[in-house]
Formats: sequence, C-alpha cells, structure tokens
Amino acid sequence: MKRQMWRWTLLFALTLGSNSFGADAPPRLLPKVQLERVLPQLTLDRPLWMQEVEGRFFVVEQKGRIVTTAKNGDGSETSEFFNIIDRKPFGDNEEGLLGLAFHPGFATNRQFYVYYTQHNPRRSVISEFKASGEKADLASERVLLEIPQPYSNHNGGQISFGPDGFLYITLGDGGAADDPHNNGQNTAALLGKILRIDVNTRATINKRSLGYGIPKDNPFIDMPYGVRPEIWAFGLRNVWRFSWDRQTGDLWAGDVGQNLWEEVDIIVKGGNYGWCVREGFHSFKPGPAEAKYREPITEYPHNPQIAAQSAFPHQGFGLSITGGYVYRGNKFPALRGIYIYGDYTLRSIFGLRWENGRVTDQAILLQQPKNIMSFAEDTEGELFLLAQDGGIYHIVAAAEK
Repeated sequence: MKRQMWRWTLLFALTLGSNSFGADAPPRLLPKVQLERVLPQLTLDRPLWMQEVEGRFFVVEQKGRIVTTAKNGDGSETSEFFNIIDRKPFGDNEEGLLGLAFHPGFATNRQFYVYYTQHNPRRSVISEFKASGEKADLASERVLLEIPQPYSNHNGGQISFGPDGFLYITLGDGGAADDPHNNGQNTAALLGKILRIDVNTRATINKRSLGYGIPKDNPFIDMPYGVRPEIWAFGLRNVWRFSWDRQTGDLWAGDVGQNLWEEVDIIVKGGNYGWCVREGFHSFKPGPAEAKYREPITEYPHNPQIAAQSAFPHQGFGLSITGGYVYRGNKFPALRGIYIYGDYTLRSIFGLRWENGRVTDQAILLQQPKNIMSFAEDTEGELFLLAQDGGIYHIVAAAEK
C-alpha cells in the first residue's frame, strides 16, 4: 500500500516552497479545494475504501471489517456488515482487508467481492460472498483466486467492476524493493498487473478449473509459454487506486514508484507500463532494446532537486501516490474534468486536466495535514477523501477570495 513517512518533515518543508513549473510557467488555472468533514460521529480504524450502495456508504477498515452507514446521516447510525478480523489479514503495514466490490446485480443476487491477505503461506485472496439481510454471510465464501506473495508489501488491493461488467484487480509486483523477481515484465506471473476476470462464468485452462471466466476480448487469450489470460495490463509496480472516468470511460491509475518518481497512467488493453525496466519516464533496469512501453501521462519526483530531469513539469512532489478520480459531479462546476489525486506521505492533493492527449494544466489544489489513504466517489460523482486518522471528508471547491 504505502511506504513509511521517513524524511517527511524535511520534504514537507521543501514542498511548500517548490514549484517545478519554474518562473516562466503559465499562471495556474485550476481551482483550489478544501475538505469538509462528513459522518463526524463515525469512528473508523484505518479506512481505505468507501463505496455507495443503495443509498448507504460501505467503508472498509484495513484490519478486516466493513461498516455501513446512511450516506446523508452523521455516522451515529452505523452497523457492521462484514468482519474477518479473527483471520488476522492485517499482519504488516501494507496487508489487510484491501478491496471491496459489489456485483453489478447486487440488488438481486446479493453477491459482493473482497480482497484480503493471509499468512502461512503468505497470499492474496479474492473471494465472493453473499449478503443475508443486512450482513454478510461468511459461510457463503467462494474463493476465486489465491495468489502467493513473496513479501508483505506491494499487494495492490483494489477490486472494482468496470463499465463492461467485468472485475478488475490490481496486484503489486510482490514486494521487497526493485522487483527482485522481475514480476512486472513477466506475463506468466499475475504480480505487477491489472487483471480482468468474469465472475459470472467458469473457465478451464490447461485442464485446471478456475473459479471465474476469462473475458473473450482479454489481450492475452491463447498465448504460449504460460502467459496468463487474466492479464489486462502489466509492467506496474504497485497501483494504489484506479478509477474510470464516468464520461469518457478512460481507466486512470496511480502507480507507486520506487526511489525517485511517482506516476499517473491511463490504462489501456494490453498496455506494458514499463516497470521494472522503467520508473516513470526513466530507465531503471536493463531491458530489451526493442520493447515498447506505455508512458505515464505525468510523473512527480521524490525531491525537487531532480525535477528538472523530467520533461513533464509537476507542481509539488511526494513519496507515495494515491490515485483518485476525474470529477464529474454537479455541485462544483469549476472542478469538472479535473483528475484529483494525492500523495499519502506529503499529504498534497493534486489536480490535472487531460485534454487532446496531453496534460494541459496541473497544480497543488490543497496542502493539508492528513495522510491520504484513499479517495472515493459516490453515485452522483461527488468525491471524498479517506484519511488515516479515521476521518471522511467531502472534497469541495474552495470559495474564491
């Protein structure tokens, strides 16, 4: 999930004075934002995902619990929907109950999906459950996937249904540092990928029955040498939050970097995003000279001293990206079309506009003191921030002075 907050004090002091666009840059056109606390009576422990279903917010806590509360309430009326704390998924900082997705037909079939980690052996688990009444039926669990994990970090962890009705899953490169097993570029491995599966069918591959189907238009169907047909995109280090632009259908992702660069990608079918041969736009490990990589749409550095090495200016810097959403709500017209994302460690909220295949504007929208675990979007397109301190905040356009 996120790296530790080392060097934070020094870097925070530097970021307040940094602007890598330079003195000759055009004036910033993006509006500032501010945070407004919602659900103030709701007590949460490390919330890292929130989703609206049937007029209620479902909030995932990393240690293994999902709670639900009325969207428009104060959070005092809360019930527990799901609890696997006794399975101890949260063993290390980047492990735990990491993902939640409701089946597109949840209203009738009551099926939902979770991503959690387990130990002895260490692995990632993606499972289907059914809700019974107002709670999850834990006895209904059907395991779809179990992926061995060599280390405790870089688990990815988001699972979400796309506009196409298929389930997308992020998996980090397996952890440690520098992708020691070169999983990012290994299409016979599921680590370092975004997967796409069909939960409504079942497939058999090499005489092995799977708990899910493979969409017929996945990019690596019927490939030799053990290439995994579940793969939608690869060459990703540790995507921490992806989302679809509800207007254009573009799939956005924030990929956490290694030593120097954080990146924002638009994910396309079969795309190779370069890790571990590349970090952002830059060489990282030797790779085949003929290989073609999908470049990020932008990157930001870990310190201002290296900002000039990037051809893509970015106001501010940080250590661990948290991907967000393109704002398509109606309450704040000035924010429409802006991709809003942040940095967990430096706590900046960034925004950018992507028009005609390029970034036309980018800025820090807010510098604030809360570690950003995740962003969230309700059914109306309004955006929220989930903070490590347990708070949930509505992202609103700041009043002009």
